[in-house]
Amino acid sequence: MTQTSKAPGEHRDPRDELPEHLPALRAFAISLTRNVAVADDLVQDTIVKAWTNFDKFTEGTNLRAWLFTILRNTFYSDKRKHRREVPDPEGVHAASLFVKPAHDGHLAFSDFSAAFDQLSPEHREVLILVGASGFAYEDAAQMMGVAVGTVKSRANRARARLAELLGLEKGEEIFSGVDGQTLAVMSRSGMTAA
Repeated sequence: MTQTSKAPGEHRDPRDELPEHLPALRAFAISLTRNVAVADDLVQDTIVKAWTNFDKFTEGTNLRAWLFTILRNTFYSDKRKHRREVPDPEGVHAASLFVKPAHDGHLAFSDFSAAFDQLSPEHREVLILVGASGFAYEDAAQMMGVAVGTVKSRANRARARLAELLGLEKGEEIFSGVDGQTLAVMSRSGMTAA
């Protein structure tokens, strides 16, 4: 599939660009929902909403940020609707969704994943946006609908809480020598660590 070159100032049709963002949307959805099936439904809802509202997308702006904002808003709207549902507090169902790690790298990631699961949705969200997805604080703030200072504060508190849950000393690395791509491959959900 070849991409035609565009003249300066011209932009690709966002409908053509949309599939490129699906893996990142799915990883973000999984990090928010902690359930692959629910995350896939969330991504599908996001795509339907985006597709039907492309007339509201400002050409030349950040399509990924726009999609992440739709996904985030859909997640929190659904969460408000389903507050009365019974959660899986024992983690019986969640534990059955993956195979236990077989070596030290997987054990370290398993520890990270368990600690990450204990963070609040707001802390997971900010770490995924700023840490794993590489969005600037300003972009994350816009997607989350909060001030830049709030994003910085949440990110700092989230990192501190994660380090506390992992029993790390100040300055100690979670996964020394492992890049984000490797972490994505290691992960059962395709997410990467902040």
